[in-house]
Amino acid sequence: MIDLSAIDLNLLVAFEALYAEGSVTGAAQRIHIGQPAMSAALGRLRSLFADDLFVRVGREMRPTAKADAIAPQIAAALATIRAALDAPPAFDPATSRRVFTLATSDYFASQLLPRLLAVLIHEAPHIDLRVVAVEKDSLVELLEGNSADVALGTFSALPGHILAKTLFTVGFVGVCRRHHPALAGGNISLQQFVAFPHALFTLRRDATGFVDEVLAEQGLQRRIGLTVPYWFALPTAIAASDLLAAIPSSLGEHFTRYYPVVCFDIPLALPSWGVALAWSKLNDSDPANLWLRQTIRDVCQDLGSMEL
Repeated sequence: MIDLSAIDLNLLVAFEALYAEGSVTGAAQRIHIGQPAMSAALGRLRSLFADDLFVRVGREMRPTAKADAIAPQIAAALATIRAALDAPPAFDPATSRRVFTLATSDYFASQLLPRLLAVLIHEAPHIDLRVVAVEKDSLVELLEGNSADVALGTFSALPGHILAKTLFTVGFVGVCRRHHPALAGGNISLQQFVAFPHALFTLRRDATGFVDEVLAEQGLQRRIGLTVPYWFALPTAIAASDLLAAIPSSLGEHFTRYYPVVCFDIPLALPSWGVALAWSKLNDSDPANLWLRQTIRDVCQDLGSMEL
């Protein structure tokens, strides 16, 4: 068996030129090398294949039976190599039938999907979208394994091969049921805020959120009476209890519009959180992934102005 690591790919290119031109001179001109170099290449080819390959008949170099037999295979191999080395084909969203998978929470999906689907209808009518839940502990695995093309959410401590770009920031408000006893005096005080039980959205199946970290800095602690992995499980639970919750401000606008709950200012100095788009470095230059990321960025520019 021939050792491929010892073969100079240029020999196959030389063979292709010789087969096409039927002349050492013509073949040399075809691939822009000198005639002595082409003659040397022919000598190495003959040694490699243990055959004359090309025999002079009159003014032509005629292929032997061996050369005729291997020519189609060499042509196919070179065509495959050239295709691999060429720039990847451009991605055309108008004709693509690609299926994209977006990993995000129900909250971000509810805000993003109406605008993203509107873009797909007009620019990419044959593209299908799959939305999957994202847990921060499994985010890297999702993106590494191509189970998701991109992820949208709040992320931290990502490894170097997972890239991320912050698209906008979100602020937070408190939410409680209408006629909640803590509202009797108007605004909810910090003492009242920690006195009542809280509901917490979490994907980690824990009972600690960023509000708890801020409270701990002041030596305070709240009771987490309910944890849920779905944002939209919160309003009905809050409306039926004395639970309080800290939620993104635009989600508060949605809750107060459709559920018997009200928003209040949280009596803490809470930081804003960056909402980021994350993807694997493995797909960083993929034209389809590039298009998807840019489309989501464009959509989120509008959402950012609405404080998603």
